[in-house]
Amino acid sequence: MSIASSNTNLRVPAGFRNLLEGLAREVLREQPTNVVAFAAQYFQKLLEQREAGGTDPVAWGAMLED
Repeated sequence: MSIASSNTNLRVPAGFRNLLEGLAREVLREQPTNVVAFAAQYFQKLLEQREAGGTDPVAWGAMLED
């Protein structure tokens, strides 16, 4: 199987790298048997925190990346 290359430059959205690093850190710490379900719960908790008026992890991560 070959993959065609292109000259398209893709940009990672601000805060995305930090968000995924946080997930990876928690997966390594918890060692869940079902990583997909764990990730869903992890992101649901972050969403609930953001909606409750807490910090937005994506916005915070974007500030760290700048």
